[in-house]
Parts: sequence; C-alpha cells; structure tokens
Amino acid sequence: MSSAAQAPAARPDPTAIVRLSTAYWESQTLLTANRLRLFDALADGARSADEVAAALQLDARSTALFLRACAGLGFLVERDGRFENAPLAATFLVSRSPAYMGNVIRYSDQLYATWGQLEGALRSGQPALPAETYLGDDPARTRGFVIAMHERALGIARALVPLLDLSGRRAMLDVGGGPGTYSVLLTERFPGLESEVLELPGVAAVARELVAAAGASERVSLRDGDYHSADFGTGKDVVLMSGMFHRESAAACRGLVERAVACLEPGGLLVVSDVFTDEGGTQPAFATLFGLNMMLTAPDGGVHADAEVMRWMKDAGLRELRTLPLPPPMPHRVVMGVKP
Repeated sequence: MSSAAQAPAARPDPTAIVRLSTAYWESQTLLTANRLRLFDALADGARSADEVAAALQLDARSTALFLRACAGLGFLVERDGRFENAPLAATFLVSRSPAYMGNVIRYSDQLYATWGQLEGALRSGQPALPAETYLGDDPARTRGFVIAMHERALGIARALVPLLDLSGRRAMLDVGGGPGTYSVLLTERFPGLESEVLELPGVAAVARELVAAAGASERVSLRDGDYHSADFGTGKDVVLMSGMFHRESAAACRGLVERAVACLEPGGLLVVSDVFTDEGGTQPAFATLFGLNMMLTAPDGGVHADAEVMRWMKDAGLRELRTLPLPPPMPHRVVMGVKP
C-alpha cells in the first residue's frame, strides 16, 4: 500500500467557527465608532486618545483601548500615540464626505438588537421588528430608514444606472421606490424620461424632500399608496421594482410581475433589482444572510433566486429575458424582460 493511501484525512479546521463566534466584536466596534461620530472627531487631523476622549466625553483609558481596536481593524492609523482616519474611514465614514455611508451603518446599528432575537423569530415565524415601525408609525425611525436607503441607493445606482438603456422611453413607474433615488438618477441620465414613485405615505413624505433637494421635482413625482393594492395604471414603458422582492412571498412577487406587465405598453421594459441567490438558494452567502435579515424585519421577508424571478417574467409573457450581476462589491442582480 502506498504511503499516500495510508495518509490520514485532513482534520477539519475550527478556525472559521472561532472567527464567526467573535465576529460581533468587530461589527459592534464599527457601529459604536459610527454612533459616536469618532471619524468626524478625527476629520481635521490626528489626535491623542486623551484628546478624543475629551472631545467625545468618554473615559480616557477605555478610549485608548477602543482607538487601538479601530486601528487594528484598519479604520484608524496610529503614529507616535496619535490617531488619524485611515483612507477607508476618511472616504466613507466622515459625514462631510460625498461618499458618506454613516446613515446606512446607523440602520445596521438599529438592527443589532433585532438580530439578537433570531431564535425567537425562528420559533414564532414572526419578524422581531414590526415593519410598521420604520415604514410610517415611528416618524423618526422612518426618516432614518429612508435616509439610509437613499445613501445605500446612491451607492448601488453607480453600478445599476449604467447597465440600463432607457433611451427614448418617457414614462416610468417606480414601484416601492423608497427615497426616489433611482428615479432621480435615471431621469437625469435619460432626458425626456419622467417617473412616478409609488410609496407608502410616511416614506413618500421624506422622499419628496429628497427629490426636491435634488432639483428633480419636475420630472419625478411621488404618489402615496401601498403597492400591494394600489392601481399601477397604464401606458408605462418602464416599470422599476428595486429592493422590493426581498419583502414579499413568491406568490406576491409573481402577482407584482403580472401587474407590472399589465401596465406596460407593448415594447415596455420591466426591471427587477434586488439581492438574489443562485438557483440552489445557498449561494452567495451574503444573500442567504440577507434573507435572514429580511425574515427578522418583514412578515414575508426573505430572499429569492434570480432564476425564479426570470420564470415569473416568462410566465407573465415577457421576452428578451436576461440577468445581469452588478459589479463587485455590489451583491445585487438585475433581471429584465420586454413586453412583446
């Protein structure tokens, strides 16, 4: 018998288990730094731990430990006992930066306790955080949610908008369009295109402010309504459904596709953008975890496969079907079809 045949099988390595069991140490460090506006405190130059502690009204000894941890994670740089923002933090975590992501991270911060209720949600089958809390019932939390979705959409749109050719199209319905960010950017890119955003009243109120601030009120309108029951109208030559399907059951998604097709003119385009899994439903890992996040925050929340969405479109009569992944690091995919 050869020596290779006698070699014992490699033992499983528990490193990944240990790594995941403490992963929340890193996330809570980032969430807390963002909540304290640590990176703003360092935006104008390096400071000592004592100076940071005084500026943020923190304990000096604890702050020194915290700053070293932030440096270890790559958010800060330490030189001769003074700390400054690393390029990553300066670009995305300082509020005056045009690429600021702090509100998106703040939304994750608000969900931290919700994820601690994962076991209860698995037993009850009910979300740990009622969707109404951030979709209108709590104005402050609704505003925070819409602003976070706006910042998130700005990042996604940099990848999504270049993938879409809406040249010559005039009327778009943006179903569940949240802050209206996609409508603002698409109508800006394609002159002559106007968009109607259908959204819940509490969300639409904040979206109107964002659309006005972008100077887009003449080409983007907001209509209060629940997309589950509101009339989609007729005569549209584009329907956009972005970041919606992860809140809905398969049956509801199929119904939304059918209603979108009904309101499209011949030659009209349906665009569905979301976080989707592969056909088997277990990859990519981020998409599966995103499905859990939606399960915790919406009654029918979850994740679907892009191949499943394509089948719904085909069954609804759409043709020229295709799926496009957004460029990394975006985890989203776009599924498109044309009405004959």
